[in-house]
Amino acid sequence: MKPVRIPIALQQAVMRCLREMLLRANQQLGTDYPEPVLLYQQRGTSAGTAWLDRWEIRLNPVLLLENGQRFIDEVIPHELAHLLVHRRFGRVPPHGKQWQWMMEGVLGVPARRTHQFEVTSVQSKTFPYQCGCQQHELTLRRHNRVLRNQAEYRCRRCGHTLHPVGDAPPDAV
Repeated sequence: MKPVRIPIALQQAVMRCLREMLLRANQQLGTDYPEPVLLYQQRGTSAGTAWLDRWEIRLNPVLLLENGQRFIDEVIPHELAHLLVHRRFGRVPPHGKQWQWMMEGVLGVPARRTHQFEVTSVQSKTFPYQCGCQQHELTLRRHNRVLRNQAEYRCRRCGHTLHPVGDAPPDAV
């Protein structure tokens, strides 16, 4: 996979936001947390991830390029909040009350769990699967794990095992 080149001005805007948010958090919390490592290695439809034990934020370079300032304003504080919450409170639910407080009360940003960016350009091929109540789309990785009998997936709604569309479930008559 060919690496995506991020213009220097966009990288600087990302760093400026990260440093402003971190400074704000350190001042309000009375802490001196260091600047996290920032990498542009996130793939797929996720805009970013916080690697808690590494004190690292990984950003999706394609979504950053496509969404610019909106990406910076939403994703940088979101991932930084995960790191800050982990340092302050330890293991807690990822988008729980501590994270919401960090986002809104400390960083002054609306606490949204997911982004609303268009993901067509980063979406991978999916495979249709069926349960007892609806159709699902499994990623290539999950589809291959099913084919190799390394995993089975269940519907969160009805609890039935997912099967490729067109395959009869084993309990069907």
